[in-house]
Amino acid sequence: MTNLPPGDRLRRALRDRQSSPKTTLGFDEFIAVLVAFATIGTILFWSFSRRDSDWNLNGVLPPSPTPSLSLPLNPVPPPDSPASPASPASPAPPAPPASPTPPPPKIVIKSPPSVTSSVFSLVTPTEQKSTIPPPIAFNDVPGDFWSRRFINALSARGIIKGFPDYTFRPNQPVNRAEFAAMLQQAFNQDLGKSTITFKDVPAKFWATPAINQAINTGFLKGYPNKIFKPEQKISRVEVLVALVSGLNLKPPATTKQILTNYQDAQDIPAYATAKIAAASANGLVINYPDSQVLAPNKAATRAEVVVMIHQALVRMGRLEAIPSPYLKRSP
Repeated sequence: MTNLPPGDRLRRALRDRQSSPKTTLGFDEFIAVLVAFATIGTILFWSFSRRDSDWNLNGVLPPSPTPSLSLPLNPVPPPDSPASPASPASPAPPAPPASPTPPPPKIVIKSPPSVTSSVFSLVTPTEQKSTIPPPIAFNDVPGDFWSRRFINALSARGIIKGFPDYTFRPNQPVNRAEFAAMLQQAFNQDLGKSTITFKDVPAKFWATPAINQAINTGFLKGYPNKIFKPEQKISRVEVLVALVSGLNLKPPATTKQILTNYQDAQDIPAYATAKIAAASANGLVINYPDSQVLAPNKAATRAEVVVMIHQALVRMGRLEAIPSPYLKRSP
């Protein structure tokens, strides 16, 4: 290229511009536009490439061995459109310092407390005594009645009962049927099953079962010709003979000496002397109001029969003895 004077260069430039009407940008302008677009593209590329690393903190925080509450992060809304120019991204906030991992808890093994061994001795329980209900409060047995304690002992055990009007009628004589019923309640020894038919004891008589039991257990006997006489009053000697026979008590060797203790020993029937001596030796005899008078042929009262049955149960070991000045016991 030849060097032209300044005036020629100006005219040539005007002529070249007029000869290229379609050229809108010069070389310098094109370079400027290219640089601008490159800058914008670089900024966009840098912004999008830093998006995940700046906002995702999962890779920054170390895993914690224990569950912890995560702090909510404020989400950064994405740009409205990729075509819009993005503002320069602000530098990512520094990650919060990771909390130090707590040391594992110390496991303390405690030794179990020493067990003190106790030696228990086996105790054999004693036989529990049955509870005795209170006696029947009979309105005709006063507190100072001579046989009240004996009546209470038997009524409390259901061996004797009174009448519907709450009386016991202790001085009332006892017949043979009533005595059989009292024996049944006191001893209840059903040793035989045979039924003895008496002409004067109907099959539906109220005391028939008690009479049969008294006969079968040896306490009572009938009369000849199959007669029992259930309504006949029973005497004191008959009561004692029946108890000695039912308990199978043997007469003592000193029968005559024992009978001399009674002022009315001559009134004792001959068949009953040995039985009365056995009853005296075993403490079955009760003499009221005089302990020296047996009154063997006198009708036995309900109170006297109660005491004699009580003494028979004492002899058997079923009841405890009750002291009384009217009890006659001979050695």
